[in-house]
Amino acid sequence: MTDRAAARKQPAEMVFAEESAAEFPAVSPDSILDGDVHNIALFLDCDGTLLDIAPTPGEVRVPAGLVELLKRISDGLGGALALLTGRQLAEIDMLLTPIEFIGAGVHGAELRMYPGGSITRITNTLPAALIDDVMHHVQKLPGIIAEPKGPGIAVHYRLAPHLAPSLEAELRTLVARHADDLVLCPGRQLFEIIPAGHSKGTALETMLKLPDFAHRKPVMIGDDVGDIPALAAAFRLGGAGLRVTGEQFREGAEFGGPADVINWLQRLELLLRK
Repeated sequence: MTDRAAARKQPAEMVFAEESAAEFPAVSPDSILDGDVHNIALFLDCDGTLLDIAPTPGEVRVPAGLVELLKRISDGLGGALALLTGRQLAEIDMLLTPIEFIGAGVHGAELRMYPGGSITRITNTLPAALIDDVMHHVQKLPGIIAEPKGPGIAVHYRLAPHLAPSLEAELRTLVARHADDLVLCPGRQLFEIIPAGHSKGTALETMLKLPDFAHRKPVMIGDDVGDIPALAAAFRLGGAGLRVTGEQFREGAEFGGPADVINWLQRLELLLRK
């Protein structure tokens, strides 16, 4: 069995734990601003990093001025800014209209390689029978919300946290039928069924090969389990992974929440003007 095949046989949280078990030193966000900010390639998670977590995905609100701020930073970095999200990119586009940023959706299962470009799905849509099974189970659990995403599906239990153990057990049973192709990834009061072999880390590595990103120092900011592969990849490739306080990073995180991240981005944007 190859290393990749072996990784697919493991629960997603085990794979992510292995990523984070490597040396992953804390880095002061100020130290990055004290360096050559024009040589950064910036990668940003969305929910929990740029956007405050809401009771349901549809209730998320975009802070005033955020879209314009991200556009100015992208311009200042020569286009080297990408959004790495668990959502579908089309959903992020609606939130951040009218700008369509370079990015990866559904944990690397979707890619957009240039601003305003087409979205390429690099994995298959989830089996219809699996989606039907998840939706059927969710209908029996008040407060549980299922969010199909094409190549993935998120199941939120924020409104019914007491159901998390039984929900996880059922989802593990369903995913076990597709052990070679899918993994179950825990997140901030949700579980996600996503394609095996893809992650925000693989997306970051792919984007660092783009002309606007190449030979730059990768800086990834994220708050959750699904961000760990990208945080680790940024460090491994000579950059830095900056963590946001949340359910995954409770101690030692570089940012206290999205407001702190936005404040740091505002400072970065000012330096990029120089």
